[in-house]
Order: sequence, then structure tokens, then C-alpha cells
Amino acid sequence: MTTPSKAEPSAPPAGRDSGYAWYVAGLLALTYAVAFIDRQVLNLLVDPIKSTLDLTDTRISLLQGLSFVFAYVAMGPVFGRLADRGSRRNLLIVGVTLWCLFTVACGFATNYWMLFIARAGIGAAEACLLPAGWSMLADYFSRERLPRAMSIFLLGPFVGGGFALIFGGLIVQGVTGMQFTGALAGLEPWQLTFVFVGAPGLLLAVALFSVHEPARHFATGVEDTSFSMGEVVQFLWREREFYGRFFGGMGLLVVVLYALPAWTPAFLMRAHEGSPRTVGLQYGTATLIAGSLGILLGPWIARRLARWYPRDAELRTAMVAGLLAAPACLYLPFATGYWPALIASTLGSLCLNFALPMAASALQASTPNRMRGLVTSAYAFVLTSVGMGIAPSVIALVTDQVLRDPARVGVSLGWVCGLAALLAQPLMLGAARRYPARLAASNAG
Repeated sequence: MTTPSKAEPSAPPAGRDSGYAWYVAGLLALTYAVAFIDRQVLNLLVDPIKSTLDLTDTRISLLQGLSFVFAYVAMGPVFGRLADRGSRRNLLIVGVTLWCLFTVACGFATNYWMLFIARAGIGAAEACLLPAGWSMLADYFSRERLPRAMSIFLLGPFVGGGFALIFGGLIVQGVTGMQFTGALAGLEPWQLTFVFVGAPGLLLAVALFSVHEPARHFATGVEDTSFSMGEVVQFLWREREFYGRFFGGMGLLVVVLYALPAWTPAFLMRAHEGSPRTVGLQYGTATLIAGSLGILLGPWIARRLARWYPRDAELRTAMVAGLLAAPACLYLPFATGYWPALIASTLGSLCLNFALPMAASALQASTPNRMRGLVTSAYAFVLTSVGMGIAPSVIALVTDQVLRDPARVGVSLGWVCGLAALLAQPLMLGAARRYPARLAASNAG
């Protein structure tokens, strides 16, 4: 390990847990929301894109997953390393600018591979967000306040995912039949949707200049040292009994979190005759409310569980989330109408979201400061690879190759999500049992 060669940028104007720290948490949550708007608006445009580009569900699933995930996971270690060694604020400014520009580029794609490459650009740029954002929050907040700060930050995906559906549906309806000139002339409504969703996000890059790089905080007796990539890999291998189970269990849980928003809109449209506008407004609103409520309830549930499990309540919360979500998911194939299907999908998302802020807080608390960026990028690698890279495609393959009926996508959605939530339980239990020792080692330096 080596001493960092560069001094950190300016410290924040106030201390940990200050009002300014909460402002930063809110702005980072907005950044995450914008990322998810740009990432998820594709899910509402599945059928128009299929029609224009003559694609199958499987090829669409590769746009939803592989194109984004391959670039995301490739760039994750790069951004994780930069977050551990330099200015995390500046990293975010560059990333936001790039992913918004690539979202606009999706709107000018005229064939499958152009769209595939633009989606990869979004994934590559968004890989900066978790390593930089989580590491900053861990330095802006004490361990007692960090779960609540993480819950605010993690509202972003659900606010963003909800608005992607709500405003995406409104934009599709609004631009249909309209005539544009200049660079927008001749674009399909789905293409215009990408342009109008991506361009406003550039204003966020400007707003991030108001964020100050926080001073890094270290455990008692630990110097401000920088670990090499090899040392981080050795650390993860040495602590694999904890990190392996933790990453694996959370990877299975996020199958549900990514699969439901990826395929519920198509399920409601195909099996229950919902229109894009109706599904966008109703499922988008439900996702926004349920996702936000679930994230905010996570720390509250953990405090209740701490009465019985004071040493590992964070990870017990993740177990409860999976146990509650599984029945809602398994019900989906049996839903008899639009509203029962919508409610079941929403409940599944609500319950799974209990886990996210507690898992994020546990990861930061149990990891040395100058490793947090790389360890977070490894965590994001696992969750994104499984959640975005595998889950949508597994559901598409079950629909296309096993059921052989696009209208039965709800069956594959229920099977895959319900099974994933149940299989996560033994892994999360194993991680929970090892968490107190890992936390004690981290606090001792």
C-alpha cells in the first residue's frame, strides 16, 4: 500500500451529518434518478423499437441488459480506482455529461447496432456513480446516519424509474404525429423520446459543481493509505466467506428489482391489454411510490429487527425483503386481470427495496475507506451483471424458448423472480452470521 500522491480537493463547508451533507445526499439522489431515467426509458419503448427495427424479445433484452452491462462492468473497476484515489465530485460531473449525451445518441440510432453501441455508452458512463457516490456519503455521514443517507440516495432509481415510465409515456403520446425540423426531422416517436429525456440531464452536471469533495475519514489508528488493485483483490479473497455470500445473495435479490420493471410493462400490455400511456402512468406512479416507500422503510425495519438481531440487523432486513417479495412474484402467473397483476408487481418491488439501503450501508461500514470505490465497483459488477445482464434475458428466453408465447411473459416473470428471491435466503443468512466479525475488523483498522 502507498500514501496517496495527490491532496484531496476542498473539504465541505460543514462537518459530518450537517445540513450541507443532507443537501449533497439529495443532489446525489437526483443524479441517480437521472441515471435511471436514461437507463430505463427503453423499457417503455420495447414494442415500438421492435416494430421499427424488426427485433425479437431476445434481441430487445440484449439492449436492456448486455449492451449496458458489458460496458458498465468493464468501466466499474476503472471508476472505482479513480474514486479511491482522486476527486469523486469531478468524476461524477464527467460521468453525468457523458451518459446524457449517449442517451440523446440513442434517439438518432437507425439500426440495432447503433442503438446497442449508444446503450453501451450509457452503461460505461454510469459506472462512475456508485463508487463515487457511496464513498462520498460514507465520508459525509457518521455510521449512525449513513443508512438514512443511503436510503435517500437510493430513492433515485425509483424516482427515476417511475418518471421514465410516466414522462416517457407522455412524451411518446405528445410527439406522435408532430412534425419537427432540423436534426429532429423524420425521427420516430421512440427516437424523439430518447432525445427529450436525455438532453435536460446535462443541467445536472452543472449543478454538481456546487458539491465539495469531502475529507476522507479513517478508522482509529489507520493511516491515509492507498491500496493497490492486487491488495484489494487479496482482501476480497481473504474475506470471501462474507463478501462472496453477501454479493451472491444481493445478486439474486436484484434479479427481482430489475426483472419486474423490465418486463411488467410488456406483461400488462400483452396479457391485460394495457396501453403504453396507461401502463406508463399507472405502473410508473406505482413504481415511484412503492419504490420510494420501500427504500425509506428499510432503516425503520432494521431498527425494529435490531431488538432481536443487534449485531446483523442490516442483513436480516435483506432476508425479510426477499421472503415478503417471493409470494407477490409467484402470484403473477395467476393474476386474473390488469389491476391484480399491477398490484402484485408493485408489492414485489416494495418489499425488495427494504434491502437496498441497509446492504449499501453495511458494505461501506465493513470495508476500509481507500478500498470502498473498488469494492463498491465489484458489488455493482455482480448486481448489474446479474440484475441487468442476466435477469431480463432469462425471462425473455423462458418466454421465447420454453413457453413459446409472448403473451405468457407474466408466467416467466413470476417463476424467475419468485425463485430468485427464495434462493437468496441461505446466502444472506450466511453473510449475516459473518457480518459482525467483518465490521469489528473494519472498525479496528
